[in-house]
Amino acid sequence: MAEPAIERRVDYPHFLTITTRWMDNDLYGHVNNVVYYSFFDTVINQYLIRAGKLDIHDGTVIGLAVETMCRFYRPLAYPDPVDAGLRVGKLGRTSVRYEIGLFAAGQDEPAATGHFVHVFVERSNRRPAPIPATIRSALAAILPSEKHTAG
Repeated sequence: MAEPAIERRVDYPHFLTITTRWMDNDLYGHVNNVVYYSFFDTVINQYLIRAGKLDIHDGTVIGLAVETMCRFYRPLAYPDPVDAGLRVGKLGRTSVRYEIGLFAAGQDEPAATGHFVHVFVERSNRRPAPIPATIRSALAAILPSEKHTAG
């Protein structure tokens, strides 16, 4: 199987710098693999709350994670900050696939890349729901121009 092309920092339109914590490192001296998923969740939800006006406490529609994947290229370690890049890979009517790149400060190539899929549902019954307009607009803003949207 051919290796995917390495992403670059410029491939991501939104960034959040995340401070690593002492407890993020494992016995091998680098950030443990499960923490990378926490970084994914952090950059996505920070963007949804700030840019998409997601009401995490009282909103009628919420996003549920249904799929995640991470590919590791090089280690990250405390106390170095992580620059989490975010873009939308696919925007559907009720779901979105986010693509994330995690970069060490000053590095152009990622330490890890991955994706995260949300399905938007009614909070009350967990049935699929259309992505709210404010969130859809924010997601479209980080959708590369060569991608297309559905519904």
